[in-house]
Amino acid sequence: MQFNIPKEVLEIIKQVAGSGFEIYIVGGAVRDLLTGRIVTDWDFTTNAKPEEILKIFKDAFYDNNFGTVGIPAKLKDLKPHEITTFRHEMGYSDKRRPDKVVWGSSLEEDLKRRDFTINAIALTVLQGKAEKYKIIDPHDGQGDLERKLIRAVGEPIERFSEDALRMMRAVRIATELKFKIEKNTLETIKANATLIHKIAKERVRDELIKTLAAPSPYQGMLAFKETGLMEQILPELEKTFGVEQKSPQRHHIYDVGTHSLMALKYCPSQDPIVRFATLIHDIGKPQTYKKLANGVITFYNHEVVSARIAQRIAQRLRFSKKDSEKFIKLVRWHQFTVGEFQTDSAIRRFIRKVGRENVPDMLALRTGDRLGSGAKETSWRLDKFKERLIEVQKQPFTVHDLKLSGLDVIHKLDIKPGPMVGEILNQLYKEVVDKKIPNDNKILIKRLEELKKPSRPRPQRP
Repeated sequence: MQFNIPKEVLEIIKQVAGSGFEIYIVGGAVRDLLTGRIVTDWDFTTNAKPEEILKIFKDAFYDNNFGTVGIPAKLKDLKPHEITTFRHEMGYSDKRRPDKVVWGSSLEEDLKRRDFTINAIALTVLQGKAEKYKIIDPHDGQGDLERKLIRAVGEPIERFSEDALRMMRAVRIATELKFKIEKNTLETIKANATLIHKIAKERVRDELIKTLAAPSPYQGMLAFKETGLMEQILPELEKTFGVEQKSPQRHHIYDVGTHSLMALKYCPSQDPIVRFATLIHDIGKPQTYKKLANGVITFYNHEVVSARIAQRIAQRLRFSKKDSEKFIKLVRWHQFTVGEFQTDSAIRRFIRKVGRENVPDMLALRTGDRLGSGAKETSWRLDKFKERLIEVQKQPFTVHDLKLSGLDVIHKLDIKPGPMVGEILNQLYKEVVDKKIPNDNKILIKRLEELKKPSRPRPQRP
């Protein structure tokens, strides 16, 4: 069996082995090699102690208590390489990290502590003129790769008690690889979903975002719901399932929760933040539900309530300021009109609310929202609205977008800097917005020349 392994990775193995130590490629790198996926993250395990590894690699760094030494990658597409000493771990009182780490004496002992069988496979490079590889697979990870199963190493409850985040990781890896979670592993997650509250919110966020970034995030969210993890991570979303929307004069065919999942399924964006906003855009509907006497169901102002909930979720999951603002804005303004009779001013207001940089993302959310409601794939109104958006964005949105500066005004009119400059620029901006003149430098200069002409003196009152 041959693998495409970068020279710098082979060089690390050669240097450690040449110093008299065992060294193996482990974890996701081996899994991805065996499945033909691109590897950007190379991890190793060895019987060398951290201080011994540091002697071999002068540019290495060691800043943790878990035996992991980092080595900077030379290729820009690769993450820093990590070499971890054989170890076994004792006690997980916080369900997140070991109370004590003890250096191990064998590879087999090290592989026993890993999360899933497909991540508990090691690969060694046999020294010689040509690279030869040997696979060490004591837990039948290769068999589970063929069966497309995510199976815990040993007893699932032990693995999840050691690190409860592994429950989310099972869902995420299954989503990325399009695998299923093995029955016993799945049932253990269902029975212990509440353990996820032991995990730092930042780690929960990262696994959630990685799942949303997978090729089929819809499947990942279904798995979160099936395992009970959704109720623990996003209880607000769990409450939307069973909230009916089907009624006279309404286009919906699903309840709110199912519609949300379907909207995510059809969202064309690859951005996990946009996908997340699409998933929870109607999360305020349970609080705004009303059924009128004629049977019509309404959710007035649900987008406002949804935005408030989105803000709480962003705070709870420790989103960055940038991601939080985008996330909340997409949810808040998703209920926009795409009528063919909107004025340029109305469309300009919409763009200002959403932000010009977020317009494509908002359209992606709307596409998912439409298709997730059972609508047709094409909408002439939405297509027309997109055309109008393009045309309106060619117009200036602020005075700063004019093809003319304050310095032009000062020089052409021979006036001093002051309020008058701003007044003239605002006048020109209004004329451009009203389409009296185009936003063209030469024409704006000509208009300045007209303003330069002295006006008639006003007649004096008797």
